Amino acid sequence: MPLKALALNATLKTSDAKEASSTDRMIGLIDKAMSAHGGVTEVLRLADFNIKPGVTSDEGAGDDWPDIRAKLLSADILVMATPIWLGQPSSVCKRALERMDAFLDETDDQGRMVSYGRVAAVAVVGNEDGAHHVSAELFQALNDVGFTIPANAVAYWVGEAMSSTNFVDLDKVPKVVATSVEMLARNTVHLANLLKAKQYPGEGS
Repeated sequence: MPLKALALNATLKTSDAKEASSTDRMIGLIDKAMSAHGGVTEVLRLADFNIKPGVTSDEGAGDDWPDIRAKLLSADILVMATPIWLGQPSSVCKRALERMDAFLDETDDQGRMVSYGRVAAVAVVGNEDGAHHVSAELFQALNDVGFTIPANAVAYWVGEAMSSTNFVDLDKVPKVVATSVEMLARNTVHLANLLKAKQYPGEGS
């Protein structure tokens, strides 16, 4: 049975805007690479949903997060993909991470968070420096809420500061980006298979 991956696209552009998304292009590369290693990816564009502010799994009427959460927890792999804005992950990305804070208290009878056994990778695009800073923020946050981070689990591209050229505009994907995407996919799928076969030990094990 193939592994299931969920990619959360944290672009600030909604699908209705019909604008090309650099984040979406990077996710497409990762999806293709993962499929070669036995992974099937579903993509959600977070800006299309009403994700209410808060740190619980359900913030009441009109909140779309519970459905996103259900998809996240049915997946083996999470790909958190964000553009860089003001040197930071997008506000949409941060909103999703804040909602995952609820996992800290959502544990099984052995004290394991509901997110345990799932692997997370990161994708970053932007027209300024900051990819290492952004990926570091996401790695720490995702690890805090129970995800496991594989080796070299980030793929990124940053263009010249204040340039009008975006990743989506490139005629050809740079070789170093293609290499990092392949490494991300290979290592993420490998680790997800290991954890699926043998879950983390719980309290008292």
